[in-house]
Amino acid sequence: MKAHDGMYIGGAWRPAAGQDVIEVVNPVDEQVIGTVPAGTAEDVDTAVRAARAALGDWAATPPAERAARLAALRDVLVARADEVAETVTDELGSPLKFSQAVHAGVPIAVAGSYAELAATYAFEEKTGNSVVHHEPVGVVAAITPWNYPLHQIVAKVAPALAAGCTVVVKPAEDTPLVARLFADAVHEAGLPAGVFNLVTGLGPVAGQALAEHPGVDLVSFTGSTAVGRRIAAIAAGQVKKVALELGGKSANVILPTADLAKAVNVGVANVMSNSGQTCSAWTRMLVHRDQYDEAVELAAAAAVKYGDRVGPVVSAKQQARVRGYIEKGVAEGARLVVGGPEAPRETGYFVSPTVFADVTEDMTIAQEEIFGPVLSILRYDDEQDALRIANGTVYGLAGAVWAGDEAEAVAFARRMETGQVDINGGRFNPLAPFGGYKQSGVGRELGAHGLAEYLQTKSLQF
Repeated sequence: MKAHDGMYIGGAWRPAAGQDVIEVVNPVDEQVIGTVPAGTAEDVDTAVRAARAALGDWAATPPAERAARLAALRDVLVARADEVAETVTDELGSPLKFSQAVHAGVPIAVAGSYAELAATYAFEEKTGNSVVHHEPVGVVAAITPWNYPLHQIVAKVAPALAAGCTVVVKPAEDTPLVARLFADAVHEAGLPAGVFNLVTGLGPVAGQALAEHPGVDLVSFTGSTAVGRRIAAIAAGQVKKVALELGGKSANVILPTADLAKAVNVGVANVMSNSGQTCSAWTRMLVHRDQYDEAVELAAAAAVKYGDRVGPVVSAKQQARVRGYIEKGVAEGARLVVGGPEAPRETGYFVSPTVFADVTEDMTIAQEEIFGPVLSILRYDDEQDALRIANGTVYGLAGAVWAGDEAEAVAFARRMETGQVDINGGRFNPLAPFGGYKQSGVGRELGAHGLAEYLQTKSLQF
């Protein structure tokens, strides 16, 4: 176990204001692997002041120079990719190969994309007799979750820095170690002091202090819809901007013309990867009633194959939450096909890959975000019925459509009330905007749309 001390503020590691610490637990063996300081409102205030002091010079830095610093940061992340992957595996429990490919690989791609965008984005444009300037919004509070701990930091920090903003990050208390590693990478990349700051701490203490701080101009938050509502209320009271990426209950719609086996197998993999701890996971599989029984058999076989390849969930609290949802699914009449609430191992926060059949749209497991390796399979009668079910939740973050003809899938996807839809297993694109409709959030991350969240406009009339 390693006791980490200090907060990264103003370009250096500084002692925390208080003595309290947060224990970081390995979800595989339940052992404490480290501690970090539990930041206070005083730490937050120091960090925001440092970000505010650095804002003027960084905002005035030419975009090409900001791009160069982001490229240097990307290069450091490339050099430290193995360390990133091992750290995420230790504190999140993600299998190492997945950590290498996704938890380390995706942030590198995102950082690289913003290095390029910073150099090419039109921060100034002429319209009629006016010149419109796109200027940094100011000091950004980035409050990030534990499920993709480095990606969620980079997806906020990189566009904010590209825009000319300065940042204070409050990472999730379950996975703060990779955030500290990122702070070291920022330092190694040569970003000016105060441009990036890190305060570890508990959400109700450090997170709330950061959201409430009058020196913060924008709060970017990824997490639960319930916490997102509270942050939005705080921001509304101070008339500050928010960017909220919240919950999801995404539908995977398999139309009758699709390759059923491929659609089901990819759908199960999507739900089980990262132990189901993905806000955009396709946790509702919608299948035509004529193909339903076959789809259930295919899904069950795919889930069984995953078996030991599914890592633990992040904590004992999360394990209890997921198992509670599985028990509720059984109680409400869904048919348990594979898995169940019983822990598959005596040690570690493991949950068995679970598949439910005979799920109806009014069941809790079809409406609420479980955030674990749990798939619900629903029947539909025709395409209109499938669309009604797909759109029948308070969420609208992501989804998928499968069809034999791409145009057929696109036509269905255009009618879905959701921010992102994968067509026949579409691949991740770091330049495409990501974000939700309805209660899945406000604003977008990634690409030029993600950069625009951190800008405000000024028009000069001539």
